[in-house]
Amino acid sequence: MIHHVVQFALRQRFLVLMMTVLVIVAGALSFQRMPVDAYPDLSPPIVEIITQWPGHAAEEVERLVTLPLELQMNGVPHMEVMRSISLYGLSDVIMTFQESTDNYFARQVVFERLADATYPPG
Repeated sequence: MIHHVVQFALRQRFLVLMMTVLVIVAGALSFQRMPVDAYPDLSPPIVEIITQWPGHAAEEVERLVTLPLELQMNGVPHMEVMRSISLYGLSDVIMTFQESTDNYFARQVVFERLADATYPPG
C-alpha cells in the first residue's frame, strides 16, 4: 500500500506539489483567523462593584451602602444574578449577566446607574 502511494507521488510530482502548497496556504489563512485566546473564557460576563467605608460595622455598610447599590442595580438589562456581601468597612456587589451580553455594554450600564445611587457621606 505504501509502495503504491510513493509511486503515485513520484509519478505525479506537480499534483503533490500543488496539494502541498494548497495545504500550506489554507493553514496560514486559518492561523491568521484563529482567535488570540489560547484558553477561551468560559465564564459569563461579570461586573463587580467594591466600595469601602472604613471604620463602620458590617450592618451599617449593608444598610447604607450595599442595599442602595442593590436597589439601584435592580432591573439592569440582561442581568441574571446579583450577589452581595458586606464586611467591616467593605461592600461587594457581584452581578452576573447572560452569556450573550457584551462585557462593555454590561459595564457601561452599571457605570451609568452607579452615578444615580445615594451614598453616605465619607
